[in-house]
Amino acid sequence: MIAAVIFDMDGVLLDSEPFWRRAEIQCFADVGIQLTEEQCLQTQGIRMAEITEMYYSRSPWDGISPAALTQKVIDEVAEQIGLHGRRLAGVEGALSFFEGKKLPLGLATSSPEKHIEAVLRALDLNGVFKVTYSADREPYGKPHPGVYLTTAKALGVAPQNCLAIEDSVNGVLAAKAARMKCLAVPEEKVRQDPRFAIADLKLNSLSELSDAHWAKLAS
Repeated sequence: MIAAVIFDMDGVLLDSEPFWRRAEIQCFADVGIQLTEEQCLQTQGIRMAEITEMYYSRSPWDGISPAALTQKVIDEVAEQIGLHGRRLAGVEGALSFFEGKKLPLGLATSSPEKHIEAVLRALDLNGVFKVTYSADREPYGKPHPGVYLTTAKALGVAPQNCLAIEDSVNGVLAAKAARMKCLAVPEEKVRQDPRFAIADLKLNSLSELSDAHWAKLAS
């Protein structure tokens, strides 16, 4: 039985993944690392600090520290969220759908607290989620299940009774590792990735969510 719903943030509530990709490509180019969109897609859903450390360990650079570069990317994305953040299609309907079922809602993201605050403000979602939680507060980020397990605990619901809504493969892996049901809503660029097969249901958009889909997820 599904007793709570936990939303990922980037790519689920708003189309912020392009903000991340542009910021990463630009900021890493400043230290001599030329990232492609494909490389950014492969690390989608992973904490920025882990991404920076990964590239630094492969090709150390001089000057700015990995921590400072991470913050530079985070600040750029936060600015873009404030300027251009908009709810994705289907978000309002999905929130109403789950609220109509009297289900508590959580938010579990790899993004830092600064972004959670920016998104809730930009999308007028303050007060919607009973729990909001950043993987920055966990020893490990997605695809480790920690962020989902902690969010479920804060909601007072067993992980196996939670539904996670994700857009990235790393996020789906985290949700399934936590033994949750998972609804995947990947963006078009990665929608055909065969690894999304481990999700319990895959939709093109939350606007497609229906009672029939709920029956399948809740069974």
